[in-house]
Amino acid sequence: MSRIGRIKDLSDSVENFDAAAVPGSQTLSSRVSGLVLSSPDIMMTTWQKRDWRQFYDLARRPWRRHRPPRPVYPSGLNRVAPAQGYSLSELDDAGVDLDLAEQLGLPVDAGRIGVYGPNVTVLREFIRSNRHPL
Repeated sequence: MSRIGRIKDLSDSVENFDAAAVPGSQTLSSRVSGLVLSSPDIMMTTWQKRDWRQFYDLARRPWRRHRPPRPVYPSGLNRVAPAQGYSLSELDDAGVDLDLAEQLGLPVDAGRIGVYGPNVTVLREFIRSNRHPL
């Protein structure tokens, strides 16, 4: 099959694609990464140069608040390793609920159990530094 034939077959399959048939998918008129082609039937999923520029501009901006501290866990004698997130027990001991943790950008790992004291101390100081004066 020639290259033109394959492109035509691909365009036919895109035209016949039914997003409603795929569970959990968005409608065809929805936006993907803020971009839509001129045709409402075909969505653009790749980023253009402008999108990458905007992404890196956002990433380069300084945080308005302090960066959230990263959690650690003990991994041997006098060693710590980075954890995926704070355990629910650590958040509870520091007086942080899940909504506040999400607002502050704190990573949470619901699968971790146990409490590591330095994590709780760092969380308390972070909350205290981010408290807004009345």
